[in-house]
Amino acid sequence: MVLKDHRSLEETHTKVIHEFSKTLEMFGLTPADARLFVTLYINNGPMTLDEMSDALGKSKTSMSTGIRGLLDQGLVERVWKKGFRKDLYRANENLYKNFMSSYIQKWQLAADEQENSLKSIENDLKEQIQTFSKDNQMKQADHLYKRIEDMRSFHQLISGAFHELDPDNQFSSE
Repeated sequence: MVLKDHRSLEETHTKVIHEFSKTLEMFGLTPADARLFVTLYINNGPMTLDEMSDALGKSKTSMSTGIRGLLDQGLVERVWKKGFRKDLYRANENLYKNFMSSYIQKWQLAADEQENSLKSIENDLKEQIQTFSKDNQMKQADHLYKRIEDMRSFHQLISGAFHELDPDNQFSSE
């Protein structure tokens, strides 16, 4: 009976990792990084790279690479434990805030870069318009210019929406 209970608990543990990993993949994590994060999150305490490697059946090198990515995104942190020589890592606890902030920052950066690119194209078009002599070219350029303005407005709306969704902004105003 004990063996069956242990196997059942292990299967449930695996299912939890698998299912929640799917959610985290929507935030741009690779499947491997998502499983690594969930493993750290549901573990009772901080883990070493060796423990992560054993838990996931992956190499220590692969765990190290995954941890670096999660550290860079602020999703995990390195912790210190007295008398322990190996690095320990744990998942940051506030799932909503950490994932939404990380995801929104990526989208915000991408939206800003695209808007800047469109602004540059728009400036180039302004300079080119002056050289057009044919009425047809002027109409096409004018139409394109208006579309670029619409696209830039779209990016500004996206930026505003992301700003409103960002948990860092929500919590700081309360």
